[in-house]
Amino acid sequence: MKNSPYDLIIFDCDGVVVDSELLASDVLSEELARFDVDVPPRECRERFTGSSLARVKELVFQSCGIGLPDNFEELVREKDRHVFEDRLRPVSGVEEALERITLPVCIASSGSLEKITHSLKLAKVYDRFFPHLFSTEMVKRGKPAPDLFLFAAEKMGIDPKRCLVIEDSPVGIKGAKAAGMTVFGFAGAAHAGPGYAEMLDLAGANMVFREMFALPNLIKL
Repeated sequence: MKNSPYDLIIFDCDGVVVDSELLASDVLSEELARFDVDVPPRECRERFTGSSLARVKELVFQSCGIGLPDNFEELVREKDRHVFEDRLRPVSGVEEALERITLPVCIASSGSLEKITHSLKLAKVYDRFFPHLFSTEMVKRGKPAPDLFLFAAEKMGIDPKRCLVIEDSPVGIKGAKAAGMTVFGFAGAAHAGPGYAEMLDLAGANMVFREMFALPNLIKL
């Protein structure tokens, strides 16, 4: 992409490459209910989208004083795995976009490396990103801290100022901005209802878009 001001495109995974947020919020709500934490799926999406499960545990404890068990993350991941195998799909237009993008790409996700790998394989886009898969597990602080984005840029050998991040959550947008990167907010996945684009704009996205197939053209701006 000769006219692009970027040298690397960093994709979030859930809600950007795979259309998983509705499925994941249903699972998270069900698992929280098992431990007397009442958070409906829609509220899970509003409060926890973009956050690691470790961060979810912290937020739950801060809000209601309930300490979730040590194996809570494992329980959620196992349930996610089964649900995703039945119902996970790629975000509409992402395959077309990836075919047209000639710049290096990578994944920087709050999910575990195992979850990232499994999701990308189910969506049949794993080979487009492997081996450049970066998980919150690899850094000290997850989103909204900039650590994961800076780690990805370092491993890819790219100046953070030459990186473009594609995110669907306020916490991800804030992390990318803190890393000194340009970030586009994606508001086109199944969970992005009324007001979602405006929320991403308020979080600080440099641009918000709704159709993933349009990304290659936007990159040239």
